[in-house]
Amino acid sequence: MFVRTSPAMALTLIALCCLGSTAVYAEGADPVSDRSSTTQKLQSLPTVALAARPMVTVYEVTSNVSEIEARAATAMFTTALIKSKQFRVMERNKITNGVAREREMNQTGVTSGTSSTKQIKGANVIFEATLSEATAAKSSSSGGFSIAGMQLGGGSTKDEVGMDVRVLSVGSGEVLDAINVRKEVAGDQSSVSGIGNLLGTLAANSGQDLRGMNPDANFQSARKEGMDRAVRALMEQAIFELAQRAGQWVDE
Repeated sequence: MFVRTSPAMALTLIALCCLGSTAVYAEGADPVSDRSSTTQKLQSLPTVALAARPMVTVYEVTSNVSEIEARAATAMFTTALIKSKQFRVMERNKITNGVAREREMNQTGVTSGTSSTKQIKGANVIFEATLSEATAAKSSSSGGFSIAGMQLGGGSTKDEVGMDVRVLSVGSGEVLDAINVRKEVAGDQSSVSGIGNLLGTLAANSGQDLRGMNPDANFQSARKEGMDRAVRALMEQAIFELAQRAGQWVDE
C-alpha cells in the first residue's frame, strides 16, 4: 500500500532528518594516535643510533597565539623532537618537579639505586621557537542566494600562523641553524533558513492550503581546523627539515 505524500510533507521530512542527523553521533569518535601527514614525515626519517644523536633541549616555546599557551607549545615541541628519533632530548622545563624530586628521595634513602650521585647529562644544542599569529582573517569570502523565500548562505575564512625556530650551540652560543614555517588555518560555515516559506510556496503552487500550519526549520554549521592541530603541524614540519640538516651543524 502506497501513501501519497505532498511536496510540502516530503520537504518537511527531509528538513527534520537533516536537523536530527546532527545529534546522532553526539558522543564523537574514539581517540586515535596522531596520523597526520607531518607525523608520518617524522616517522619516515631514518632512525639514528642513540649514541650518534645530538643531545638537545628546549626551555620554552614563546607563544603569541592566544589559543596556545607557552607551556602547551613547549610540550608539543618536545614531543615532536622525540617522535623524530633524531635527537636525545634532555628535560629542562619540568626537571625540578620530576627528576630533582626523585634524586632527592634517592639521596635520603627513600628509594634504591645511586641516581643522586650521577650527573645529569648536558645538552649540546638548544632549540628556541616562537609562535606568532601572522595574519588573522588573511582572506574571507561569503555568498548566498534565495529561492521562493528560502535562503542559503555560506562563507569561508583563512587565518595564518607562523613559527620561527633557531638552533643554538651551548658551547659557543652560535646560531647553528634557523627556519621559519607558515600554515593556513581554514574555516567555513553554511546556513539554511526560511524553509517554511519554500514549503508554503510549493503547497500554493500545487493547489494546497496549509492554513498557516506550514512547518519551518533552520540549519547552521561551521567548521574550523583546530589551532592545536595547526601548531603541531608547524612544529613537526620545522623539525623534519632541521633534522635532515643536523649533520651539517658545526660547532667550532
